Amino acid sequence: MQKTMGSYRWTICALLFFATTINYLDRTVISLLKPYLEVQFKWTEGDYSYIVMAFQLSYAVGMIFVGRFIDKVGTKLGYALSILVWSLAAMGHALARSTLGFGIARSALGLSEAGNFPAAIKTVSEWFPKKERAFATGIFNSGTNIGAVITPLTVPWIAEKMGWEYAFILTGAVGFIWLMLWIFIYEIPAKNKRLSKEEYSYITSDLDEPVPTEEKPSKTSWFKLLGFRQTWAFVLGKFLTDPVWWFFLFWLPAFLDAQYNIKGTDIALPVVLVYTMCSVGSIGGGWLPLFLINRGWTVFRARKISMLIYAICVVPVVFAQWLGSLNMWLAVFIIGCATAAHQAWSANIFTTVSDMFPKKTVASVTGLGGMAGSLGGVLIAWGAGILFDKYKLLGNIETGYYIMFFICGFAYLIAWLIMHLLVPKVKMVDIL
Repeated sequence: MQKTMGSYRWTICALLFFATTINYLDRTVISLLKPYLEVQFKWTEGDYSYIVMAFQLSYAVGMIFVGRFIDKVGTKLGYALSILVWSLAAMGHALARSTLGFGIARSALGLSEAGNFPAAIKTVSEWFPKKERAFATGIFNSGTNIGAVITPLTVPWIAEKMGWEYAFILTGAVGFIWLMLWIFIYEIPAKNKRLSKEEYSYITSDLDEPVPTEEKPSKTSWFKLLGFRQTWAFVLGKFLTDPVWWFFLFWLPAFLDAQYNIKGTDIALPVVLVYTMCSVGSIGGGWLPLFLINRGWTVFRARKISMLIYAICVVPVVFAQWLGSLNMWLAVFIIGCATAAHQAWSANIFTTVSDMFPKKTVASVTGLGGMAGSLGGVLIAWGAGILFDKYKLLGNIETGYYIMFFICGFAYLIAWLIMHLLVPKVKMVDIL
């Protein structure tokens, strides 16, 4: 049956992949332009951390509202509006002429980029049966790494040849191409004329809730959602682990500069290696639970054991800097393994939402978790700025990175334990 039923759902997954690639392309540009901008605008490490925090705080605020908004208006319109606004905000960075200006531009970007993951996770819940959701999420989530790979290969070159303003303008403009494809291609399965009856039957084969025939508004309040242990398991899991990803996303180039004096276009190869490994982790992280489910494991058990494996794989990052004193590439490889494990974890923690909640609330719950992860990112950015400025004055910024790597290494095991205690057995939330 699966050979003849069609594979249009993977076309939808490809759209999610490209949207996520653009999302991360736009948000990581500033980390590659930091060496240029801190000279022109005389930024301290604290200044840069405040700019990072402006994005993360706005992202957190956006997550509070955007999930509810997408559940109300549907994925097609919600996703389209989100990428339209964030593309304009990304291009708007070129107009900034002060640290405050960059803070405002980052805030606008954070608010609008918050729509990506709630919309993408909701789309996966609509287009894939449960056993395929982690794999589909892993594929589209690997776009975060591709976006992070493209930036070091293009942004420093654009900045040196054309000026830093064009790095923001050209990367921001890419979103409009995706927007046209989304408007033309996307519709929910029940209304999509390109979807075969066989594939539609497969997509809806394991549903434990009514099949939606149109995108109806959700009326479930945040307070009601926060009354469930399942919500808190997801929220706390994101709060503890998302900051690790934020840290590496915004400080990996700075770490390579501080530790090994690598700047400009020379930074491309190590950063590309790290995020290429992340892509493997993201897709492999979604494949492992599917492999276990196909061998008779329950969805919940396969998901939980996979996440424990990924949590353990992050721990060696504690030793990355110490081993990296012997060889830079050893540090890069260990960081790459840790970030790959994060992406594998991320593919599964996102999927726990559609495992436990009905489709009409998926974007809202994802938004709450995303908000918590962003707030954790704000805390880690604030702490990193204080640590790095302190140890920079002492002429020993490396110590600040030792402390940060230690925090990153154990965050996932703590998160897994908390999630296990809150939700020892999976059960679909009953929302009347």
